[in-house]
Amino acid sequence: MQDTQFKTPHSIAYQAVLVGLLSLNFGIVFFDRNALNFLMPFVQPELELSNSQVGLIASVFSFAWAIAAFGVSRVSDAIGNRKVLLIISTIAFSLCSVLTGLASTFALLVGARILMGLAEGGVMPISHAIVARDVNPRVRGLAQGFAQNFASNLLGSFVAPVVLVWLATQYGWRNAFYIAGLPGILCALMMWFVIKEPKVEKPKHDENKTSKSFSQGMQDWVAAVVVAMQVRNVWVCVVLGILLVAYLVICWAFMPLYLTQVRGFSQADASWLMATLGISATIGSFLTPGISDLIGRKPVMIFMPLLSFLLPIGALYYEGAYFGMVLIFFFGWALNGIFPLFMATIPSESVSPAMAATVFGLCMGTCEIIGGAGGPALAGLAADIYGLEAPLIIMAVLTLAGSVFAFFLHESAPGVLARRGETD
Repeated sequence: MQDTQFKTPHSIAYQAVLVGLLSLNFGIVFFDRNALNFLMPFVQPELELSNSQVGLIASVFSFAWAIAAFGVSRVSDAIGNRKVLLIISTIAFSLCSVLTGLASTFALLVGARILMGLAEGGVMPISHAIVARDVNPRVRGLAQGFAQNFASNLLGSFVAPVVLVWLATQYGWRNAFYIAGLPGILCALMMWFVIKEPKVEKPKHDENKTSKSFSQGMQDWVAAVVVAMQVRNVWVCVVLGILLVAYLVICWAFMPLYLTQVRGFSQADASWLMATLGISATIGSFLTPGISDLIGRKPVMIFMPLLSFLLPIGALYYEGAYFGMVLIFFFGWALNGIFPLFMATIPSESVSPAMAATVFGLCMGTCEIIGGAGGPALAGLAADIYGLEAPLIIMAVLTLAGSVFAFFLHESAPGVLARRGETD
């Protein structure tokens, strides 16, 4: 549904600061989330992990993230106070980074990652709901793309591999995790003082309603999901999320190992190649959604997965100069820019505003449960059987499938529909 008469009481300056702060916070989320992937070449030999165990760690993290995305987003819609939930989640995942550094066995490492996934999973659905509520929809794609992708890629994909590998080399991988937990605490304080939460009238107390709150809440949630999945763009975005999140998590989990163990790159060279993904994604975080605001969501959603076929194929078969591999990694990570489109922008343009956070949780949660949890687990098994090349071949297949499913989308960009004289 197009919210063509949207008006916000907030100034343009506040909207800009809000989006920037939410982007910074999600950047810290991904700094902590990706830390284990980039440090796995240090962690795997010390804890004697198999490739299947590496994949399982990524899987259980994604599963926990998905559960939190479903649950916290629904709680956010129900209570209306998104700010407090966002701050609590930020503090919690920061503390979980310390727990990861303390892990001395596979089981403890899995436990720490489950807790971190539960803490981080609700951050983006809440953030997208705040953006949808407080930012003008004419720039919704740009705003949500920036909030989700800019700092998460700058910090989580560019800064993280370089800084964390250097810290691990100098001071050990455990100390790297301890340091990674500090920025989230500072960001939580900033959000407490900056984010404005509108007042919500409290309903009158009703004992009968309270006694039925859990069961009624579950029924309401299921009903909301059923309604949302009847919307074509929503279920297509769910499928795209499953395919492309699997691609993303498999790359994070196994590309550093493939580069160092199979291709023979040094830890430093491999970290800079992974950092190249961050540069690409940082640029794409505003460029790709911004282009989709101008030319439409659908053509962007079709083209970017095709371009990203270049990354796994290039990593597998390119034998030229190092700079050529850098270019392959830069252009091959293009699909990262469309993640906020299928996770938030397109769904939010296809349902009523009241269902915003629930739909965000559905799209993010489903793709994490099936794609994020199932993808690396299967890739890990394939790697143990066929070698570390197998996860990259799986990545290539996923990009092609994503491009095909994008053809089923209905265009939803407000500016494009306005030029066509269409309404939704």
